[in-house]
Amino acid sequence: MSMISRFRRSAWLLAVVPLLAWAGPREDYARQWPLNLSRDDGGAYRVVLDENVYRQAQSPQLRDVEVIDGSGTPVPASVFAPEQPLARAPQRVALPWFALPASPSDSATQGWELISEVETDGRLRRVEARSTATDTTRLPQTALLIDASRLRRPILALELEWAPGAALDAAYSVEASDDLDQWRNLSSSGRLVDLQRGGQRLLQRRIVFDSVGEQARYLRLTPQDPKAAAQISAVKAELAGNAAAAPLQWRELKGRRIEQKDGGVAFEYELDGRFPIQQIDVALPGNHALEWRLDSRDAAEQGWHPQAGPWMAFRVAGQGEGDRSAARQLAATVRDRHWRLRANAAVPGEPVLRLGYRPEVAIFLAQGAPPYALVAGSARTARADSPLAHLIEALRQTRGKDWQPAEASLGESASLTGPAALMPLEPKRDWRSWLLWAVLVAGALIVAGFAFSLLRSSKPVG
Repeated sequence: MSMISRFRRSAWLLAVVPLLAWAGPREDYARQWPLNLSRDDGGAYRVVLDENVYRQAQSPQLRDVEVIDGSGTPVPASVFAPEQPLARAPQRVALPWFALPASPSDSATQGWELISEVETDGRLRRVEARSTATDTTRLPQTALLIDASRLRRPILALELEWAPGAALDAAYSVEASDDLDQWRNLSSSGRLVDLQRGGQRLLQRRIVFDSVGEQARYLRLTPQDPKAAAQISAVKAELAGNAAAAPLQWRELKGRRIEQKDGGVAFEYELDGRFPIQQIDVALPGNHALEWRLDSRDAAEQGWHPQAGPWMAFRVAGQGEGDRSAARQLAATVRDRHWRLRANAAVPGEPVLRLGYRPEVAIFLAQGAPPYALVAGSARTARADSPLAHLIEALRQTRGKDWQPAEASLGESASLTGPAALMPLEPKRDWRSWLLWAVLVAGALIVAGFAFSLLRSSKPVG
């Protein structure tokens, strides 16, 4: 082979290698699902994710779920909760609430202790606040304990009512809890305003949470200034609409028994996908009544995080009928792979862990040329952020509040790169840096060789 032929072959390889390294978004994913559009002129479309997509996804945030056009180019897309893209008018639900003593903002302790009676489903039956202050002054009853345990959807905002009267401008701190013992501060802060002047009224009665909402069993509102707080007469929760459009689905897992060092027994389970778990339940054969605790973690080498409990699960059968405890709502959506159940007594049989979720939806913009496809499963790339949430709101303002994306459905899935897409790519080598170092080292060796040759050739003087 001549020198010119070898040069041409090397140049061809150098031109092809970069093209092979950039295989395109389609080759970065394990599987694809063709998207069947309900209409051609929808502009924006909504597709419900199925269990096969969740099984294939690797990212805890579903960042490896994307929509591409006919050429394999990603289009603007995002994953939403099942009710968000369909939400129209929010729903308002009255909530039970209890007045609590409000400690002064400069007090190191709250000055009271909470005594409560709770039903098996988490609802508050009775609440009593006993003063622990050293003085005999009764603390004003201007803080609120709100019972949201019966809700099954996140709260977007709280709406409070009070009798009109004196001018009001009161700031509140907001806390959340699932057991009435451990409380966490929420980033949302509330300010209630009721001012009148010259026949006009300035009224602010809503405490707004973020766009995802807050899902906790109990909320506590404490005024920064107890003496300037409002005398609340009613509390309502504002919920996202149309959550019933997404029925609850269940994953039933069989676990393995683990003997613990303290003599107890635990049962560990592995979930086969990135499902957005929201409710949990335990199934056991026969009559039983046990108190359970549930933990989860994303990887076997990580520590366990508590998710629920203690709560009681039971089943009592008799005369052809049976009663069993209701499923339990988690405080937040969890996508962990590993789950652990622990009981307070001996377990009669092998418990089945039931994990409930509502399928989410992917919204995408029909950009580029069809056909469109949903791709999932990648350790090489991630879906870029898109302003689709703002786009939906803007379109509802121009097209009406009832506007929603057109429907699309998933077709039969097909393999793309397969399991190879789930392996991270090797880090790219910086050839320029290596070449620069090679030139520097070669230059240093040349200088050193030149200096050595001068030393050898020089003759001693005298």
